[in-house]
Amino acid sequence: MGYDHPDYDEAEETLEALEDDFVDEYGEEFEQILERVHATFCPDTDVLLPTAYLPRTQYEKVIDEETGLEEYEIGPGDGVWVTLKDFPNLDAKMVLLPSPPRLEILSMGGSQEVWRAS
Repeated sequence: MGYDHPDYDEAEETLEALEDDFVDEYGEEFEQILERVHATFCPDTDVLLPTAYLPRTQYEKVIDEETGLEEYEIGPGDGVWVTLKDFPNLDAKMVLLPSPPRLEILSMGGSQEVWRAS
């Protein structure tokens, strides 16, 4: 939906209200989780609001042909760019995925789950 769509403003307000509700309900808990994950994997990258890690577009589960492992492809604007402690020159993004809720780091090297809801 483009900015010129007649329903854009209403949709934007609805989305912002839902994001606020999410942060109100889970923000403090997720902020602690994100701080721990960032400290372990990407300490030089700032922790953002939990909603920044949610995919904004459709994400897709794919099977890596070489390894046979499940991986996820996200849109180019999705996820949060992170600088990995062990691989600082590798382009990587962290994303919050559902079912079950989990954080994954995605890069050309593959994906790594770094937190999962228990």
